[in-house]
Amino acid sequence: MAVTYSRLLKMLIDRKMSTAQLRNRAGVSANIITRLKKDEYISLESIERICTALDCGVDEILEFIPKGGTNDDAK
Repeated sequence: MAVTYSRLLKMLIDRKMSTAQLRNRAGVSANIITRLKKDEYISLESIERICTALDCGVDEILEFIPKGGTNDDAK
């Protein structure tokens, strides 16, 4: 099962927030932001920091994609 952070990136656009601003507000490294952009693994601790900084839930920033398939809800 894969994970995509496209919801987070869309949220940043909607809030007119840069990834640098998110990095500073959440206290995560530039490497974490790079991994997000590539839909790579990040720790639950980093996800928690981001959710706290954005005052949102996990389901608002990431979504699971079934292995070998696509998620029809992704927009």
